[in-house]
Amino acid sequence: MTNLICITCPKGCHLTVDEENDYAVTGNACPRGAEYARNELLHPVRMITSTVRVQGAAIPRLPVKTDKPLPKEKMFDCMRLINTLDVQAPVKVGQVLAANILGTDVNIVATKTL
Repeated sequence: MTNLICITCPKGCHLTVDEENDYAVTGNACPRGAEYARNELLHPVRMITSTVRVQGAAIPRLPVKTDKPLPKEKMFDCMRLINTLDVQAPVKVGQVLAANILGTDVNIVATKTL
């Protein structure tokens, strides 16, 4: 049995997952909690937010994020990649700065226009 707190909504349901019983979930107030718990144990993913260096803009850092959740085990590799990025202004919100990172079909995109 594994205990989790659901982060899908602000309610924060206390979930219990029975791995020996086909990952049966209890404690969830909605179906999203059960889906979250199963995914968290079978294939955890995370959105990454950070900043990159930007040249030719009024500020030195550009906020970025992944456009899709990334497998949790690739988070540190993703951050190492983000730390190597150096972009040139102008940049538009949603612009892909690094495509298909780490072979995952996830892109690093700008979250601000500079």
